Amino acid sequence: MEKEHHELLHEDQAMEASRLLKAISDPTRIRILHLLSQEECPVGHIAEVLGMSQSAVSHQLGYLRSLRLVKYRRDGNTYYYTYEDEHVIGILQQVLDHIAH
Repeated sequence: MEKEHHELLHEDQAMEASRLLKAISDPTRIRILHLLSQEECPVGHIAEVLGMSQSAVSHQLGYLRSLRLVKYRRDGNTYYYTYEDEHVIGILQQVLDHIAH
């Protein structure tokens, strides 16, 4: 039997993909990313819309920021967040479209 040529996924690529999928597998982070895909929001607004404490939202945003999935800008004492990675928003939208069918 002839061996087929396979393009192998390097371990570091698999680990990075795993970290990304883990980040977007959490329902709270999905809700935050979905909201941020629609509008730039301060932490307080995200907390209000999602019915969460600002501390809990800040914790999740910190995690998403560490993976470069969200970014922020500061205006005075207020931090406004938005998504940073259009690819991840595209994946999220594809998943939401899939479950809608």
